[in-house]
Amino acid sequence: MYSAERIVPPPAPLPAAPAGLAFGARLKMDGRNMLARIPAGAAAAAFFDPQYRGILDRQSYGNEGEKRGRRRVLLPQMTQDAICEFVSALDRVLMPSGHLFLWMDKFHLCTGFGGWIAGTGLVTVDMITWNKQRMGMGYRTRRCSEHLVVLQKAPRRAKGVWKRHDIPDVWDERVDRSHGVHPKPVGLQERLIEAVSAPGDLIVDPAAGSFSVLRACRNQGRTFLGCDLNG
Repeated sequence: MYSAERIVPPPAPLPAAPAGLAFGARLKMDGRNMLARIPAGAAAAAFFDPQYRGILDRQSYGNEGEKRGRRRVLLPQMTQDAICEFVSALDRVLMPSGHLFLWMDKFHLCTGFGGWIAGTGLVTVDMITWNKQRMGMGYRTRRCSEHLVVLQKAPRRAKGVWKRHDIPDVWDERVDRSHGVHPKPVGLQERLIEAVSAPGDLIVDPAAGSFSVLRACRNQGRTFLGCDLNG
């Protein structure tokens, strides 16, 4: 049932970066504009960390904007319609059986995200919980984790597509918060990139934030194309 070799057709190669874009760079632009320039089926995988308020608006923490939360409240927020636009565009640029790794907090995981992927060829195939090893806010339980929903474009399959079988579904990794407002675990993203792509394959991140996926791609010899509004 397992395979360490990709047997599905590889993504369509890009001999050069699309006009106005650059591989392996920290581009400053709207991710939807970047995705519109990428040919269909060109990416082996993508990561997406939508900037939404979710639980913060619902619980209305009184100390928001103080100390460590100050940079977070200044970030431009994505509407639900904007998130759907991003996901639809990511579906287009992914190769058949390609993967989208979608970051999500507990609130959106519990209340549902089906509307984000409606009308696409993406289906949920797995989920990883990232233990940040750092206590966060919460009126009841205190948040110390985020979730990475694993979506796959049709046709859905694991054999010959997913090449690593030593990734636990609970991942412990502490990150250096000086790298950005919402830094993500480079080690986990490296392992996932290894699992679903080959050296040189294109990995896309249209809301790159701290550009942790760029670092993971450099470490694993993949081609990165990503951007963020804040550069």
